[in-house]
Amino acid sequence: MSLDSFAIAFSMSDIDSEMLKNTGIAIGIVLLFILFRNLFTRYVFQLILKLSRKTPTEIITQICLGFERPLGWFFIIIGLYLAMDYFPFIEQHNALFIKFLRSMVIVLITWGLFNLSSPTAGILISLNSRINNKIDLILIPFISRAIRVIMIAISLSIIGQEFNYDVNGLVAGLGLGGLAFALAAKEAVGNLIGGIVIVTEKPFSIGDWILTPSVEGTVEDINFRSTKIRTFDQALVTVPNATLANEAITNWSRMGKRRITFHLALTYKTPKDKIQKVVDRIEELLRNHKEVHPETIMAAFERYKESSLEILVYFFTNTTVWAEHLKIKHTINLEIMGIMEEEGVEVAYPARTIYVSSDTIEDFQTMGSYD
Repeated sequence: MSLDSFAIAFSMSDIDSEMLKNTGIAIGIVLLFILFRNLFTRYVFQLILKLSRKTPTEIITQICLGFERPLGWFFIIIGLYLAMDYFPFIEQHNALFIKFLRSMVIVLITWGLFNLSSPTAGILISLNSRINNKIDLILIPFISRAIRVIMIAISLSIIGQEFNYDVNGLVAGLGLGGLAFALAAKEAVGNLIGGIVIVTEKPFSIGDWILTPSVEGTVEDINFRSTKIRTFDQALVTVPNATLANEAITNWSRMGKRRITFHLALTYKTPKDKIQKVVDRIEELLRNHKEVHPETIMAAFERYKESSLEILVYFFTNTTVWAEHLKIKHTINLEIMGIMEEEGVEVAYPARTIYVSSDTIEDFQTMGSYD
């Protein structure tokens, strides 16, 4: 081997060892920042989160929770940027690499804002409570999803501009494609319009108890396509908005009071003064009951039935909650039973008296003698 060939081989080995050294340093920097990310998430972030929960508002806590994972990935992006100063194959100031890092930062910011705009994140509900509930709860899922769609569209357009992509052509293409899609998906458009009708007319809100020809239960969520209703047997029913918007909706939660009405059947041998006393005591009971609405209270001897004298009892409870309503009805029924026992009146039951003439009895006896 000549001296020149030996020198070239020696210099090549030096270059290879230098490349390996720089590659190892670059990998070490990335691993170091991954370690920093884990330490930050486990200790520093938990300390920040603990301090934020001591603030008078929950908004700071929601922001911290929303950006928890994006912030962890931000450490890896910093590590990649610093590692490229040693990595032999890609320059740190490479234009494509810088655009990639910028796009990743945009994705992380969008990710955090996407988490904040979640209906379950609570930040929209917190803002709503701070402005004295100016926004109905049924609008929050719609606003959340609209904000998310807008954020993703803005993020994609910014990333497209980073890579010198013509965003105007993309928007025009989306407009034509959206028009064609809308014409092809009439049912989806109908559900969207149905959802807008529900939001604008507000026949119910999140948490309301509603009754429709299709389902009865509590409204849990409403989105662009459908409304989710939890029935009383805990089944989750998803009703298309187009169907729901065209149905009669009874909102039991919007009742100001809840009705109770029934008849007391007394025997025909009950004296009229006893009937009057029972009626007066029942009316006094209802008027003095704190859970009974005072405006509409009726207790009266209403009608004669075949086997009973019926007293109408008609009133409303202040609460519309079904369980509380039943409890009040139970208590009042027991107290009315006590009034009837104290007055010595009996409850009638269906009965018939059959009168048989003496001639009919003789005919039966005659027929029996022939047998």
